Amino acid sequence: MVGSQSAGKSSLLEQIVGIDFLPRGSGVVTRRPLELRLTYDPKLKQAEARFDEIPGEKFTDFNKVRDKINFVTDKVCGNNKNIVDKPIILNISSPSCPTITIVDLPGITANPVGDQPKNIYEITKGLVMNYANDPRSIIICVIPANQDISTSEALKLVMEVDPKGVRSLGCLTKIDIMNRGDNAREILLNKEVELKYGFVGIKNRNNQDVIDNKPVSKSL
Repeated sequence: MVGSQSAGKSSLLEQIVGIDFLPRGSGVVTRRPLELRLTYDPKLKQAEARFDEIPGEKFTDFNKVRDKINFVTDKVCGNNKNIVDKPIILNISSPSCPTITIVDLPGITANPVGDQPKNIYEITKGLVMNYANDPRSIIICVIPANQDISTSEALKLVMEVDPKGVRSLGCLTKIDIMNRGDNAREILLNKEVELKYGFVGIKNRNNQDVIDNKPVSKSL
């Protein structure tokens, strides 16, 4: 899952899983790659989560899962916005999710903040390229609809590693906050930039929904 900072990657991931479990906030939130290994298990009554780096513990309270993601992130990255290429491996078994592995990557960052090094753009770009270059992977390119697609750094990187667009899916977030009079019709019809799997529009929860504790299940 590739996109610029605050494009809506983590929100989209929660929509796919159907559970609230990821840290939220403005600015730099995802600071380690999150390798999410989902397993559909219809026998379970509720979802269960396990971290590879916290052996022997199983979680059914996903507020605690969110806390643990923050904990293992700060443990490796510190607590001042640094980004480290050491993935968090999170296994979730659930009666409501597909069986699939998804990697949520830190956003491509143009300017350093906090403890980030001056070459943070090269670091985040290289991190994304390491995963996106794998020919077995499908690239979900997350682009805010209120941004000009021609300026999308994420799409630029996708076209570098997949120039024919044969293993890439475009995802337009924030369609609900496009400028009045704008529309995403040509993009959604796969006419502006052609990808094999096309583009899909997504309405994620907004910040007010999160403040109001609106669950993913209700937003879906």
